[in-house]
Amino acid sequence: MRAWHLWLVGLASLFWNAGGAFDYLMTRLSMDSYTSLMTAAQRAHIDGFPVWVNAGWAIAVWGAVLGSVMLLLRSRLAGSVFGLSLVGIVATTAYGIGLAEPSALEVGSPVSLAISGAVVLVAILLLLYARAMTRRGVLS
Repeated sequence: MRAWHLWLVGLASLFWNAGGAFDYLMTRLSMDSYTSLMTAAQRAHIDGFPVWVNAGWAIAVWGAVLGSVMLLLRSRLAGSVFGLSLVGIVATTAYGIGLAEPSALEVGSPVSLAISGAVVLVAILLLLYARAMTRRGVLS
């Protein structure tokens, strides 16, 4: 079965998730040109992540990129990979909001908090889309 929107959604999701991968790499590699845009409190917040949060962040980012590629390859595994990515997003977000000192709500800008909300929303929508395309037989 064909779906004209698969390429549109797949390419848009790959572009969106590549932005997340760029953010992850620039932050984890401490690229001064990127991290200098953060406040000291934001940098300390990220530097204070325990290992499990960094692992969750990596799973979230690279799972989302892989899920987008799998969507473009019409693989039914795209939904599972997007689901795994969502678990990483939820773990990282839950830590940042509920467990971190200071919390993401205290150190984040309105823009960074809006982007974090958009990340969760887009991840849910991509998971639902991939599952729907699998049910319709578009992904196999």
